[in-house]
Amino acid sequence: MLTTTTGNVEGKTIEKYHGIVTGEAIMGANFVRDIFASVTDLIGGRSSAYENKLAEGRSLALQEMQEEARRLGANAVIGVDLDFETLRDGMMMCIATGTAVTVR
Repeated sequence: MLTTTTGNVEGKTIEKYHGIVTGEAIMGANFVRDIFASVTDLIGGRSSAYENKLAEGRSLALQEMQEEARRLGANAVIGVDLDFETLRDGMMMCIATGTAVTVR
């Protein structure tokens, strides 16, 4: 499914707007990963454990959003926005939001 952050698709005509679609992924961070991330923060560098968890959350949220768009009969999602939040108790949340459309 075509998914874009822009409000239109160059070279395509939007035939129908199906409405707003969303996908959410809430992921738990475990104790061992937190310890390694803390060590990485102290000595510098990137925390691949958290980067991988964020990438997994993003992928799941986008996939869920696209599945909702398919159920509505859309073949594209435009205006996609991703939002990441941290919740209590070490939980991370990714939300994908967009507009489901049919393009020709």
